[in-house]
Amino acid sequence: MGESVSFSAKEIRICYAMYNDIQLIIMAGGVGSRFWPMSTPDYPKQFIDVMGVGRSLIQLTVDRLKPICPVENMWVVTNEKYIRIVKEQIPDMPVDNILSEPEARNTAPCIAYACWKIQKKHPDANIVVTPSDALVINTSEYQRVLSKALSYTSDKNAIVTIGIKPSRPETGYGYIAAAEPTSVDEIYKVEAFKEKPNLETAEQYLAAGNYYWNAGIFVWNIDTISKAIRTFQSNLASIMDEMVPSFYTEQEKEVVGKLFPTCEKISIDYAVMEKSKEIYTLPAEFGWSDLGSWGSLRTLLPQDEAGNAKVGKDIRLYECKNCVVHAADESKVVVQGLDSYIVAEKHGQLLVCSLKEEQRIKEFGK
Repeated sequence: MGESVSFSAKEIRICYAMYNDIQLIIMAGGVGSRFWPMSTPDYPKQFIDVMGVGRSLIQLTVDRLKPICPVENMWVVTNEKYIRIVKEQIPDMPVDNILSEPEARNTAPCIAYACWKIQKKHPDANIVVTPSDALVINTSEYQRVLSKALSYTSDKNAIVTIGIKPSRPETGYGYIAAAEPTSVDEIYKVEAFKEKPNLETAEQYLAAGNYYWNAGIFVWNIDTISKAIRTFQSNLASIMDEMVPSFYTEQEKEVVGKLFPTCEKISIDYAVMEKSKEIYTLPAEFGWSDLGSWGSLRTLLPQDEAGNAKVGKDIRLYECKNCVVHAADESKVVVQGLDSYIVAEKHGQLLVCSLKEEQRIKEFGK
């Protein structure tokens, strides 16, 4: 006979919380203006099959989170005009779990709304917050990292932010500076959050070895985040408290429509992260990209021997190199003689732009 295994009451409580009270918040309100014409304000990139794999970015996000918790425990916060798209793309998500922002107020109000609503029915929730429009290559490592962070926050007054080990001196991301390690393997105290650096500073961060990209992925328990918001953003907490009685009722849309726009526009980083003392990071490598530009997409798609990447039914490239061509709706596209260009078509709008000038696409698409 095998040995009997006994668990303490605390361990049983933690296991119960881990498997029954994990809730996932997916932020899906962005407009993805750097991906015009594929991404537009009416149909932004999180709802598009960017990679040409038959699944949109938000569907891929849900797919890789399913091993951590069921769809019934996932929540999407998005702009009012995208509610229909979310329902179409994630049909098994309960309607109550799709939260409508009457207008964009940045990430702190968005996260607070979801957390206050979750707390009403799940007072012991342990929560992951993630963007909807990032890409992850190694999903099993991603799941392991999130499970480790959830285990850490389940019984502690701690906020864990996932830091991505940098592979290059990137100037397009904010950074997390890690301090001393904790007693738990892989988890470090956060020394500071850093704004997007210039190239020289990014190179210093890379050489230092304790700076990580801020992926906007946060893990905390419901008590920790609600206390932090009450402490550092009392006005925001008061507005949420006023909204709570309407949650899960027919009045919710009206009450949220009236009160949510009165929230200050502020990111969760400024609102809580940079003020709290109990902030930790778990550095990770799981092939993450925020897919913030056509150039980043080119590096993640399969490339031919000339460095070209393409998504579409029948795309033919002649004497081209280092290009990215995205024309999923066109029956046939032929491109000749281009070097380091973006060619993208969607809904009758065509972009041909040098990769070196892609930061100007936001302006071109207006």
